[in-house]
Amino acid sequence: MTTTRERPSTTGHDLAGTGALLRLYLRRDRISMPLWVALFAIAPPLYVASVQSLYTSDAELARFAAATNASHAEIAMYGPMFGTSLGSVGLWKAGAYFTLIAIATILTVVRHTRAEEETGRAELIGSTVVGRYAGLTAALLMAFGASILTGFLCTAALLGKGLPLGGSAGYGTALALSGAVFAAIAAVAAQLSASARISRGIAFAVLGTAFALRAVGDAGSGTLSWFSPLGWALQMRPFAAERWWVVVPLLATTTGATILAYALASRRDIGAGLIEPRPGPSEAPPALAGPLGLAWRMQRGTLLAWTVGLGLYGLLIGSAAKGVGDQLGDNAAIRDLVVRMGGSQSLELSFIGYAMSLLGVAGAAYAISAALRLHSEEDAQRTEPVLAGSVGRMRWAAGHIVFSLAGPIVAMTVAGVCAALTYTVAVGDGSVLGKVFGAALVQLPAIWVLTGVTVALFGMAPRFAPVAWGVLAAFLAVLFIGPIAHLPQWVLDLEPFGHAPKLPGSEFTATPVLWLTTVAAALIVAGLFAFRQRDLR
Repeated sequence: MTTTRERPSTTGHDLAGTGALLRLYLRRDRISMPLWVALFAIAPPLYVASVQSLYTSDAELARFAAATNASHAEIAMYGPMFGTSLGSVGLWKAGAYFTLIAIATILTVVRHTRAEEETGRAELIGSTVVGRYAGLTAALLMAFGASILTGFLCTAALLGKGLPLGGSAGYGTALALSGAVFAAIAAVAAQLSASARISRGIAFAVLGTAFALRAVGDAGSGTLSWFSPLGWALQMRPFAAERWWVVVPLLATTTGATILAYALASRRDIGAGLIEPRPGPSEAPPALAGPLGLAWRMQRGTLLAWTVGLGLYGLLIGSAAKGVGDQLGDNAAIRDLVVRMGGSQSLELSFIGYAMSLLGVAGAAYAISAALRLHSEEDAQRTEPVLAGSVGRMRWAAGHIVFSLAGPIVAMTVAGVCAALTYTVAVGDGSVLGKVFGAALVQLPAIWVLTGVTVALFGMAPRFAPVAWGVLAAFLAVLFIGPIAHLPQWVLDLEPFGHAPKLPGSEFTATPVLWLTTVAAALIVAGLFAFRQRDLR
């Protein structure tokens, strides 16, 4: 049911209840938001500390910067290195956080706008003394505020490392504005479709286009980068003669997208989107006769998008690995660190091993997304009508769990093939083809552990099923920050990707693969058993 569209009001009543909704949203995100704010604020300074401990002279920093800028693949991944100072070199890879904070703000805004309307909660709340734009305003205030807080904390942490104020504030400002820009873009996307899934897809498509423009532009002439907000953020050039004027297009885009979101919101009914949903066929095809077919219909688009994304990343890994030896030079400390990460005396193979771990983390993100469809279907009250027929609980849940387990196999296979082929062509040695491909596949048991965590939360504590994203963020923090921050070994052991065999450099050992698979299976079984025993929400 939708409410009748009324003429937009020009009074302040449209914002009534914004403060109360903001407090509600903050309470609902009291776990996930502090996690990503802390991660994005603390990780960049730790990169600087790591570089400072590994490169002890200006000559080593200059050599590393020169070798990095000679690699088009690494420039496409992280952007160019604009200077040779400690801050510029240390924050080079931290440019990836401009994309990561954009993902976080997109999820935050869509969750508290379109997802609330899709479930009917927004209309229920709107029947009280709550203004038409209160929910949108509260969601944007929360996303903007979290982005600004992240930038401020990151600036303070960089200053704590003894870096200059200008560069520290420049990076923190670019980080905050990256989050704000895509929060506003997500607000626009939330007005276009009646589906939260499609709204997220639209916002992520814009983010993916921005990343592609930035990557292709930086690896080429640089022109295309100026059409991307991510490219503007990198052009801040912290610690390399900061370009403060890039704040103007970032703020202008944020302001323009925010105004557009409110304008679109005034032209639609609550619960509806501006893009009319396409009517389906009058009769369902035979493929939709069972839970597995229904799950395939719901999951196929997401699986295709993740497979393409991981495949492109695999191409970059294979291309970038060839020049890693020249990039590291004769620095013994950094060589020892990379060897420990990859488990091999070959720097290139060690680099591939570490990069495949990061690829596995991305695969785990897809696995969590696929498994959480169980939660979203139950939360939207679409599960009960399905189970009212001849479909049992285990059969219905298995339809989505299959994609959470088999989907990563497809995506990691494509990524492994892409990385193996590009690296084989680069080195001209066909013997490494199987080794690189195997490095992708050995990440699967660690990915399945995250599937198990998600299913276990769904079955035992369905209200907290989205906490699986927090678990992944914690694992990611340990993987990224653990070796740099010298965390205790028992903390490092909690992260599953560190237990995967260190292919392609070392020999394959089946023991960790079997243990990780057993843990994943036990978590899935426990979650399914709990789901069978509990009431539907």
